[in-house]
Amino acid sequence: MKRRSQVVCGDNLTFMRRLPDGCCDLIYADPPFFAARRGQGSRGRFAEAWVGGLDGYLAFLRPRLAQMHRLLSPRGSLYVHLDAHVVHYVKVMMDELFGRDNFLNEIIWSYRTGGVARRWFGRKHDTLLLYARRRGAHTFNVLRGGDYRTDGLLRDKRLRPYKRTRHGRLYFHPDGPAMTDVWDIPFLSTVSLERTGWPTQKPEALLERIIRASSDPGDRVGDFFCGSGTTLVVAKRLGRRYIGCDISPRAIQITRRRLAWVRAAR
Repeated sequence: MKRRSQVVCGDNLTFMRRLPDGCCDLIYADPPFFAARRGQGSRGRFAEAWVGGLDGYLAFLRPRLAQMHRLLSPRGSLYVHLDAHVVHYVKVMMDELFGRDNFLNEIIWSYRTGGVARRWFGRKHDTLLLYARRRGAHTFNVLRGGDYRTDGLLRDKRLRPYKRTRHGRLYFHPDGPAMTDVWDIPFLSTVSLERTGWPTQKPEALLERIIRASSDPGDRVGDFFCGSGTTLVVAKRLGRRYIGCDISPRAIQITRRRLAWVRAAR
């Protein structure tokens, strides 16, 4: 691809079919969530029922996921952002498209916000399915954060906690434990300074974690349901190239405005 980064308004399937094989090192996909009936939207939002029901939704998604598989470089990864209504159906589909051996993680994004349920446990998470284009060749950077459980552990003269093993003292990594597949990241509040007015906007903290873990500076990050452009904004800020697409002119307008404000990492 001649252009380092680009944002396009249009149908993502048509756009992806024009792109060369292996042009993306990481893709994040946040497709419209499936609504089985009128009013059943993600996190309590109103939504129209999907035309054709579940079969229609999966028929919409399958060719797009197939294109994303083609667009990934050999070291690339795809994150697909879903909710509980369809994640298990899409998992089976992705096993077919990518191969079961290339499945890496089912990531739980716990955001804790939303309405209170009366007839079941409150639904306070989304799921991200993570697949590698070629497991073992894929880019993955271990991220660390949070606190260790240090109750009862021994401490040295500098008060660093450690365990005693037959090989000597075992100290903990100073940057904290390695992150797992359960992510506790707050959803954007109604008064967040990140808010753009786009209804399905995701927090930058979520996309920063994905991009840091599964790409390196200079890589190209793709988002073909880019919405208000959070993926592309974070990619630019972290020194990655980006390629984005959305069918909504308003989404592309918001995305381009946000990108114009971002200063890329040096």
